[in-house]
Amino acid sequence: MNTDEAALAPAVRSILAAARDRTVTGGRVTATARSLPAAFDAAEADGRVPVVGELKPTSPTTEGRSDADPVALAEAMVDGGAAALSVLTEPEHFGGSTAALERVRDAVDVPVLRKDFLVREAQLDAVAADAVLLIARFLGDDLPAMVRAARDRGFQPLVEVHTPEELALALDAGAEVVGVNNRDLGRLEVDLDTFARVVETLPADADPTLVAESGIGSRADVRRMRAAGADALLIGTAVMDGDVERNTRQFTTTHDEF
Repeated sequence: MNTDEAALAPAVRSILAAARDRTVTGGRVTATARSLPAAFDAAEADGRVPVVGELKPTSPTTEGRSDADPVALAEAMVDGGAAALSVLTEPEHFGGSTAALERVRDAVDVPVLRKDFLVREAQLDAVAADAVLLIARFLGDDLPAMVRAARDRGFQPLVEVHTPEELALALDAGAEVVGVNNRDLGRLEVDLDTFARVVETLPADADPTLVAESGIGSRADVRRMRAAGADALLIGTAVMDGDVERNTRQFTTTHDEF
């Protein structure tokens, strides 16, 4: 374990260890991807806040587990105005599966992001998706190659960052969609100032699509992230509990009554 990895929360080190041990059998997977930026633009044109609704059965930072049908959840989120969906495929710590992603992608017509901790190119071939999460902190110098490999398969890379340094790494790798995670994976703590702090270091000539991730739990949080420059918001926990369609709609509507 290297020094940087030693700074990670134990749960995250466990996730990474499981990711390194995970193998993929079968051949190369490709997809004709639905575009995340186009979906966000369509939501804006329709008067909706662009939201990526996340299907997350469980996680190290939440209690309990949802056993709800992923297709029913996905359809409820789309009915609530979600512009895109994120589906966890990490099995050991998040209860996700590639089968759930396949079912969801077949059932909806919005882009579906595969959210997982990918550390090797072969892991891209576990399932077809419209977009795939690549975490700059965990890929480091391998990030440019993973961005290319994802695009070669037709997937749109969403590169996740948490610091200005990681943002620079993502841009150097050619990332066109960048997620800024408000959660520090070292301590698993959320700081909603992170998004603005990272985005204000964006070079003047750079124009990636920006997605604010983690910790967004109220309409005030939505306004805060949008004011800081977020093109879209990834929201999971706040929409998963209770009436999923209504929960999603309270984030996608632009007025105060819903």
